[in-house]
Amino acid sequence: MSRSRSVAMAIALGVGLLPGLSQANEFKPQIEALLDSGVRPWLSDPVLIDAIKAQNADHADITQSEIDALDQQWRAEADAGSGPLLDSVMDNDLSAFLVEKKQGLDGTASEIFVMDDVGLNVGQSDITSDYWQGDEAKWQQTYQAGPDATFIDDVEFDDSAEAFLSQASITIVDPETGAPIGAITIGLNVEKLF
Repeated sequence: MSRSRSVAMAIALGVGLLPGLSQANEFKPQIEALLDSGVRPWLSDPVLIDAIKAQNADHADITQSEIDALDQQWRAEADAGSGPLLDSVMDNDLSAFLVEKKQGLDGTASEIFVMDDVGLNVGQSDITSDYWQGDEAKWQQTYQAGPDATFIDDVEFDDSAEAFLSQASITIVDPETGAPIGAITIGLNVEKLF
């Protein structure tokens, strides 16, 4: 995106110059349509469901102090670009699946990551800055809100992506029971939704 287009978009979002951009995220209808057509159809794929269930079983008795330690380990490994925890997630089957799904969204998605029932990442298309999402709205307003929950966050300018992004999150349910088992977040470039 050109610098002038970025500036024009920022001004339009900030002062409501574009029609229909008076609220924090006027792209919700387009985002919901994309979620319905491009994401929800694969949320019951066995690769995704099995990975979440396995991690939920592994973390059945995890404590908050253990979660905090894993998150600190992840942050250090993310800064270094490698490490046993980061590599175990980035090299798993679910992460490969999410990379493929991100590519299938033709540049609309900046990242996709899946969280377990305590908010820890299970798989992801790109390295996230933290491993634990349980203290954030993306997990709290989906997994904790129940099986039909969707949370679409505000649009923000991402300096590293040089784009206006919104994160959309959905509760993931066990297709056999209908019970929530985790959540997914997709970072979306709203400019690609026009």
